[in-house]
Amino acid sequence: MTKNQKILAVFAHPDDEVFGIGGTLAHYARNGASVTLVCATLGEVGEIAEGTRATPETLGQIREAELACAAEALGIDEVILLNYRDSGMAGTDENKDPRAFMNAPAEVVVKRLVGIMRELQPSVVITFDPQGGYGHPDHIAAHYHTVAAFEAAGDNDRFVDLGTPWQPERLFYAVILRSQIEKFREQMAAAGEDMSDFENSEQQGMMGWPDELVHLKVDTSPVADLKLAAFDCHQTQFGGENLFSTMPESDLKEMMHFEYLFQAKPEPPEGLVLSGLF
Repeated sequence: MTKNQKILAVFAHPDDEVFGIGGTLAHYARNGASVTLVCATLGEVGEIAEGTRATPETLGQIREAELACAAEALGIDEVILLNYRDSGMAGTDENKDPRAFMNAPAEVVVKRLVGIMRELQPSVVITFDPQGGYGHPDHIAAHYHTVAAFEAAGDNDRFVDLGTPWQPERLFYAVILRSQIEKFREQMAAAGEDMSDFENSEQQGMMGWPDELVHLKVDTSPVADLKLAAFDCHQTQFGGENLFSTMPESDLKEMMHFEYLFQAKPEPPEGLVLSGLF
């Protein structure tokens, strides 16, 4: 690979760049691709793990530093912050905050993303699937805004003030398979962990991607240590007694051995199997 191969990843919160896709980003960065991450919020209303120094007032600032740490571990070249506010989980009061990413005008967000795509000229764009992995409003917003920007970036008639149109070649969704979710649930249940949040999401059909709808399986075992190091950066989310922090390191690394992507654009032919992002 060369630095001419560029990846743009668009996610919602610090730690999204690790969970599900961190190994892929680290793999391609290690092999010479240029990786840029867009993060829509600072995760201001996320969890705060016991033993960390964050408070509700400082969490966003601390998570920004954690994101920088994780990006360095993964080899990400640049992090672009959109600086919207974390919307919180679906159904919470934070959803009503006018500053929340889920409430940002679509045309404004899409224009910002189009500007980034035309400036950076990535070949590949990666974001969430339509359910945002597990139904988080910000994940879903990131999905729809990124898809719209991908389609508009190469359109001569859209956002003419943003410079020369640029059409990325492929749009991928980073996905967590239903079989992965089930295996994780079984491991955690066996360890006596409370899995009610996972079960509620499963009942609502918002967790896990169909195993048969995958176009690219990336072997990330050679960079599992980099992904684990990036996880460790996010202490407010994965420190203390978090589910992941209580897992044996061997089990955690096994979970990181493969990552999966669905090619959304161009529309994939039936039976498509890819050997790489490019």
